[in-house]
Amino acid sequence: MDPRQALVESAYSDRSLLETGTYREAVETVLEDLDKGRLRVASPPSSDDGEWTVHAWIKQAILLYFAIRAMEKIEVGPFEFHDKIPLKKGLDAAGVRVVPPGVVRYGAHVARGAIVMPGYVNIGAFVGAGTMVDTWATVGSCAQVGANVHLSGGVGLGGVLEPPSATPVIIEDGAFIGSRVIVVEGVRVGREAVVGAGVILTASTVILDVSGSEPKEYRGYVPPRSVVIPGMRTKKFPAGEFAVPCALIVGRRSASTDKKTSLNEALRDFGVSA
Repeated sequence: MDPRQALVESAYSDRSLLETGTYREAVETVLEDLDKGRLRVASPPSSDDGEWTVHAWIKQAILLYFAIRAMEKIEVGPFEFHDKIPLKKGLDAAGVRVVPPGVVRYGAHVARGAIVMPGYVNIGAFVGAGTMVDTWATVGSCAQVGANVHLSGGVGLGGVLEPPSATPVIIEDGAFIGSRVIVVEGVRVGREAVVGAGVILTASTVILDVSGSEPKEYRGYVPPRSVVIPGMRTKKFPAGEFAVPCALIVGRRSASTDKKTSLNEALRDFGVSA
């Protein structure tokens, strides 16, 4: 166990301990390690069918970091911010491209070769190597995004800090997330999945695999290499039957589909549009 874990957990239970240098230093060094990618809020499994491991004490450290930071003015050229958390620095040395006015907060890790267009990456998040965070896409606090992922324009990945044990949004390696997709409440999108424009995935969203003779239902999880589009299904209410949103898995990415393919190309095999 990381020796800082006990210090962080004690300070989370008793904030007065933050007045002691040892506890403050533990919090500050955890945030530094998150920023550099030496720690992650959640660790990936060793196989597709394994579970991610959430490190609640690291999220506690993030919450404590807010407690020990004071509000300050941050000036970046003509822009002025007023916040507790500084902006991420050393992007050039890290080999990360951030296009103005894209923002990456300190405590988020963005790996070499990743690109952040005018979007936002919040504290505690992890963005893998070669990933594109496209224009106005948001990577919420503690969200975990793998390598070579494409988050299209306006994608919203929800953040979660409390409760510390809550699973963050997870987008695994090679996934393609279409324009204006929303993924929240700890939903996990498997590696190399393709999620069509406008899909909304919450913990309670019904995800129906309709690619076989009988539908198969998932919640909170999109299996690897799935091709997903928005759908509707009928549900009975006291006032009558109404169509409610769902997500439809219409097939799997074929082995011949390049990982960098456009959304339209990935969907063409299944006779649907983006």
